[in-house]
Amino acid sequence: MKTTQSPQVLVVIPARGGSKGIPLKNLRPVGGRSLLARGVDAAWAAPSVTDVVVSTDHSQIRNEAHAHGARVIDRPAHLASDAATSESAVQHVLGTLQSPPDVVVLLQCTSPFINPAHLEAAIRAVLDGQADVCFSVAEDHSFLWTAPEGNVVAVGHDAASRSRRQDRAPQYRETGAFYAMRTDGFRTADHRFFGTLKFQVVPAADAPEVDSFDDLALVSAQALRREAGSPPVDDPVQGIDADALVTDFDGVHTNDLALLGQDGSEFVTVSRSDGMGIARLRRAGVPVLILSTETNTVVAARAAKLGVEVLHGVEDKAVRLTAWMAERGLGPARVAYVGNDVNDVGAMDSVGWPIAVADARPEALAAARIVLHTPGGHGAVREVCERILASQNRPAASPLLAMTR
Repeated sequence: MKTTQSPQVLVVIPARGGSKGIPLKNLRPVGGRSLLARGVDAAWAAPSVTDVVVSTDHSQIRNEAHAHGARVIDRPAHLASDAATSESAVQHVLGTLQSPPDVVVLLQCTSPFINPAHLEAAIRAVLDGQADVCFSVAEDHSFLWTAPEGNVVAVGHDAASRSRRQDRAPQYRETGAFYAMRTDGFRTADHRFFGTLKFQVVPAADAPEVDSFDDLALVSAQALRREAGSPPVDDPVQGIDADALVTDFDGVHTNDLALLGQDGSEFVTVSRSDGMGIARLRRAGVPVLILSTETNTVVAARAAKLGVEVLHGVEDKAVRLTAWMAERGLGPARVAYVGNDVNDVGAMDSVGWPIAVADARPEALAAARIVLHTPGGHGAVREVCERILASQNRPAASPLLAMTR
């Protein structure tokens, strides 16, 4: 919390763990930072903000919030259901405070490109008495239609006399990114639109929301373009708190290329560094499994060389992975899976630590909680091993784990 004098401005970020469309959506990385981290960072970068609180029901989200300097208020289960409103989370947070702030901001971290200057302008509009509520919008010149009972009807324009886009009065689309509100008015109204309203117009490029894996892939690509040249913000030794490691083979242990002989035989290259990482992980007692759709015997040969379990020729990785975890009594939330392509997404969605190599397909990047700094075949597996060891501080000299193949 900032130690500035009044006025007090509190940002509340609702971040429940039960997202259905994208499991643990708020922890998904965009441009090297989780959606939650991006929201917390944007809030703290607004000069008028004096406190940032994350309302959550999930331990991993709680840890991520603390790591980025936000306070955490544990949200009761009945306020973390699919039917619970964002307003109810804000009201709950306010109810825990001895002294309410002058302005409360509902900030939704599913908007990854919040500009702190726009957030600050909205807060100032409320503090300065220009509005009771100021919220983010983007100009929208779309021609909208509806079809009640199958009857197609134009909305907001005359279909018989369509003016040019530049001649139309602008309409505004609510972005969902932030809502700065006078606290006493919000507590009385119990919703985010009351009293005098004001727009904070933001560029359309700053206005995407993440509701699906397609959205996540799109904003991840946008982040790479927007933030090219920025230093990486994800610490390469950030821990991965997992009790078991499962990896794909092609594109993870290899660079996804193969040398093809005249007789049809295939040869791949692997990283010796990966072998050392897995050896250290096994000595620390961490189970390792290679799970691959590939039927080539090179997969089994590499697994035998590493001394780890292997399941290859697997059509449905998610089903087989779920069975493997159940057979060993492993909780999915504490299993890491490393993938690189579309056929890994189901398995990635089945664990608490979905991880993508640096050169993964967009679909895998979108499904990942962590994106590695290393491409497949160049030490990506070693990076994961070291990050698991760093998180759990496991002694590398522990007895070798007896593995079953």
